[in-house]
Amino acid sequence: MLKATAIHKSYGNLHILKGVDLEVAKGEIVAIVGASGAGKSSLLNILGTLDKPDAGRLFFNGHELSSMNSTQLSNFRNRKIGFIFQFHHLLAEFTALENVCIPAFIAGTAKGVAEARAMELLDMLGLSDRTTHKPNQLSGGEQQRVAVARALINKPDLIFADEPSGNLDSANARELHELFIRLRRDFDQTFVIVTHNEDLSNLSDRKVTMKDGLIIS
Repeated sequence: MLKATAIHKSYGNLHILKGVDLEVAKGEIVAIVGASGAGKSSLLNILGTLDKPDAGRLFFNGHELSSMNSTQLSNFRNRKIGFIFQFHHLLAEFTALENVCIPAFIAGTAKGVAEARAMELLDMLGLSDRTTHKPNQLSGGEQQRVAVARALINKPDLIFADEPSGNLDSANARELHELFIRLRRDFDQTFVIVTHNEDLSNLSDRKVTMKDGLIIS
């Protein structure tokens, strides 16, 4: 599904990525691990088209993404990719239901259709009684599950997660990890996850270890 070849990225004089190659198959859960500063998040941002490499090529289902302009890439991200971050980034003034619906509205989905899909996801994630609550009325685990529903609303082919359980206690982290496994099992969902959490990386199908801007195993 995803193929990156010879990815390089520098920020000023810092050469962060030094020729990274990576392939991800449909339905696979890939964990990217390594010490802080290894280049994990920089790679994830490039794989998710949030940032551009200085050199290298990126393919999604055989189509090279570097030929897309910024508008095309935005549409691609909105329809094909979901993002989950360490901090939920929910909009404080909106309810859980409204937060989940936002990517669908951006994609042009009708309000009724988007809300029905959002309700279905929130129910699946055990949040059917929290749909009208705003983020400050939700626990940390609930906030992150709302963020997961938001990532799933447009039925993306691929979900990128950057330290998704890094801000959760051990019980909520374990629940989130089990949710990823269930989503893969039930929906053949594909995940690329940057994590320091050993339990999550051990649950993944494949562990990719980075060091000094390179994949070493």
